[in-house]
Amino acid sequence: MVLYFFIFMLALCSCLYITPIVIDAALTYDIVDRPDGNLKQHQRPVAYLGGMAVYLSFLATLALTFDFSSEVLGLLLAATMVILLGIIDDLKPLGPKIKLVGQIIAIFVLIKCDIYIDIIMMPDWLDILLTFFWMLAVINAFNIIDIMDGLSSGVGLIAALVLFVVGLINGHAMMAVMSLALAGALLGFLRYNFNPATIYLGDAGSMFIGLMLGTLAMIGVYGDNNQAGVLAPLLILGVPLYDTMLVMYLRRRKGIPVIQGSPDHFALRLRKSGLSTRQTVLVTYAAAGVLGAAALGMQLASTAMLSVVLLCCVAACGLGLSLWLIRIRME
Repeated sequence: MVLYFFIFMLALCSCLYITPIVIDAALTYDIVDRPDGNLKQHQRPVAYLGGMAVYLSFLATLALTFDFSSEVLGLLLAATMVILLGIIDDLKPLGPKIKLVGQIIAIFVLIKCDIYIDIIMMPDWLDILLTFFWMLAVINAFNIIDIMDGLSSGVGLIAALVLFVVGLINGHAMMAVMSLALAGALLGFLRYNFNPATIYLGDAGSMFIGLMLGTLAMIGVYGDNNQAGVLAPLLILGVPLYDTMLVMYLRRRKGIPVIQGSPDHFALRLRKSGLSTRQTVLVTYAAAGVLGAAALGMQLASTAMLSVVLLCCVAACGLGLSLWLIRIRME
């Protein structure tokens, strides 16, 4: 446990040190996010490239504390690809098709390194297909949820801590170390990203978090106690996945393209209901924590029936929340 504490503190301190340097560089070279009076309602330009600070802190921590096996190198290569793709998009917005192609290539790298969903009862081609859909969903879910100070980074932090616990339960050292290094880096970054933020993740950061958490979630083992436990990752990453489904449903109902920006995110609707930005983010953190605890409950449940009941309770709460959120008018 001493090693885990050292890894967490090293990642935390590294990001606390690196982030101000990245902020100064972004402001110097005018790599900022400017308010537009529509979806971007912050008061002044805010530095981009926060994802670079998180990535460098995470990479430095692993380099100093963990051996780079072929599996680790494959994951880092895929992560580097999405970071570069995101930085280019932050500098000059890319079309959604180009970003999608870049994400698919990164996922293909993971699969080539034997990092993919492995369900015994499924043929390999179905495992690989499921991996593509899962990774694309999670990568873009964290990109979609990054619409409020500290939201994506804080939810990512909570998910990383839950995955660290899963890694400990599984005895999976790589999963535990990488989850904890990511959690430490995100906590350090949150010092500057929480409201009022002085730096944003940008597409580079949100896609990097999505790829890392999506990968770590799918390599965990959840079905030792009961087969229904394999659905636990849906709850661990439930907040961004829920927001993605809500946004897709509302945009389709309005007849606008799914990829078109709109104020239909659950966080924006919560804020419209009367909460402040900080209150909205803290409520979301609490929801992510509850979902993480429920996921661990599913994994540790002695029978599949208990896991299914727990999952149904969460789904019922999500449905009730959706019915309430949909009624909030977003002018």
